[in-house]
Amino acid sequence: MQISHTVATKIAEYLLQIKAIKLQPNEPFTWASGLKSPIYSDNRLSLSHPEIRTFIKNALAASVKENFPESQAIVGVATAGIAPGVLVADLLELPFGYVRAEAKKHGMGKQVEGDISPAQSLVVIEDLVSTGKSSLQAIDVLRDYGSQVLGLACIFTYGLERAIRNFEDAQVPFVSLCNYDILIQVALQKGYVNDADMDVLKAWRKNPETWNI
Repeated sequence: MQISHTVATKIAEYLLQIKAIKLQPNEPFTWASGLKSPIYSDNRLSLSHPEIRTFIKNALAASVKENFPESQAIVGVATAGIAPGVLVADLLELPFGYVRAEAKKHGMGKQVEGDISPAQSLVVIEDLVSTGKSSLQAIDVLRDYGSQVLGLACIFTYGLERAIRNFEDAQVPFVSLCNYDILIQVALQKGYVNDADMDVLKAWRKNPETWNI
């Protein structure tokens, strides 16, 4: 599924501007998985900027309406997908719930929170898709719950081949407001990186598991 190039470019500009996405080709980050990466994303920073938060909310809602018009509910993935999910559900006037990483060990022991009916068709909202593992685990929980998951919408994706395969294998359509390829092009145009940096950034994108500067 495709998103407007104009929207994707604007999202990239915003995320770079507020440092929600940082590019460090020569001083790579270490992800929780241990993977070395020249990029780090924390899209939750966008929530602190009303103009950017509103743009993302409107773009996500428009994406859901265009790609998943039959959606009867919105579900966020805890924790980073909760806030954008609430914003989208509010704008679309749809029920909202969220999926925990694991079931509560007290009370009702819920993993799917909110008054979400198993019979409802829904769209999952994420802030970021890297390998897709956590998103698809949440979708498995929803499917076991009885929900029909129409697809997933997110703010940003690295566009890794592994993620694309994972979503295809799970038969889950997904759409992202912005992706890695567009982001690094915008970063070059705006002077966040130079031509030499671009070579490093493109090399990581091709094979992140074995990449090393």
